[in-house]
Amino acid sequence: MKKGNKESLRKWNSVMQSNYGTPSISLSKGKGIEVWDLDGVKYLDFLGGIATNLLGHNHPDIVAAVSKQIKQLSHVSNFYAHPVALELAEKLQKMTSDKSARVFFCNSGAEANEAAIKIARLHRGKRIVAATGAFHGRTMGALSLTGQSSKRDAFKPLLPGVKHVKYGDIKALRKSVNKRTAMVILEPIMGEAGVVTPPSGYLKAARQICDENGALLAIDAVQTGMGRCGSWFGYEDEGIKPDLITIAKGLGGGLPLAAMITLGKASDLFNAGSHGSTFGGNPVAAAAAIAVIDEIEEKNYLALNNVKGALIRNLISPIIGVEQVRGKGLLIGICVKESKAKQIAADMQSKGFLVNAASDEVIRIAPAYVVSEKQIMSFVSAFNASCEEIYRG
Repeated sequence: MKKGNKESLRKWNSVMQSNYGTPSISLSKGKGIEVWDLDGVKYLDFLGGIATNLLGHNHPDIVAAVSKQIKQLSHVSNFYAHPVALELAEKLQKMTSDKSARVFFCNSGAEANEAAIKIARLHRGKRIVAATGAFHGRTMGALSLTGQSSKRDAFKPLLPGVKHVKYGDIKALRKSVNKRTAMVILEPIMGEAGVVTPPSGYLKAARQICDENGALLAIDAVQTGMGRCGSWFGYEDEGIKPDLITIAKGLGGGLPLAAMITLGKASDLFNAGSHGSTFGGNPVAAAAAIAVIDEIEEKNYLALNNVKGALIRNLISPIIGVEQVRGKGLLIGICVKESKAKQIAADMQSKGFLVNAASDEVIRIAPAYVVSEKQIMSFVSAFNASCEEIYRG
């Protein structure tokens, strides 16, 4: 029997949990932002593994780094150090521009945010302020921070002491933070909520409010980090320094790797035995991350991502059915009329482009940094055609 999409998805239903539903296609290989399914159909991946495949698929630098490392050392327990993780930690420290920064490695954004919760407990206690609509992960602690009832309600009771306030509302934040608040956690842009961008000055005000009350400010840069928004973590244009930064997704360039970075006094809170992760800082994943950072710096992607993102936003904005295009760099949310996002996403897939309907109203794209101007123009043309068909009939 031919191992195409149909057979693969039949197998999916016979062996996999149903938490994701059944995928529409099964991908088999990729190069750059091009991917192929098991029926041999080619797509341009404008979702980038949900902001994860920063350099696309099969990037030669990542392949070389991973291949070399796995021949030398594939795993080291946290009883021992190894030079690859130390080199990566040094690079992350440099990216924060703060020598007080200290790194804890883990495997996913949820795990990094779980570690941040522990830091908050050690700092002051259980009271945490997060944003309505925010997404910080699906493990029980990270889910407690997540401000989406559709993901939370089935698993209550969650951690006590977490309060959610309207994102971007400085007055609401000021009202909710007090001398008993241990931590405020915010995304520079809310990715899963539909690429929601706060007003200018919001993170700066959050920093001031936390300082006034002695609370830690945590930045969840899982989607905005690693240069996607034109800076290393996505908060830098606000001129602030957080107490904690969580990153994941693109850090490993497609391999599972995450980190929680503490700065200043927050770096003194963990001591021996406070926390751990068996696979955190895995040599192979760390080698991939070093290759990713080096390539971002060499190709000047921090600046280029802003240029490419602006091009996409400017070309998409006039298209029929588009109400607003928001985001920063190559994290973009396309707000569409009449709750047509899922229909547009399905039609784009039929045209050979992978995008994500983050909600009924928003198409999210987060292409790899290697996306070319020609590929961008091809995407815009297809998106225009989809909207013409759907809105004009």
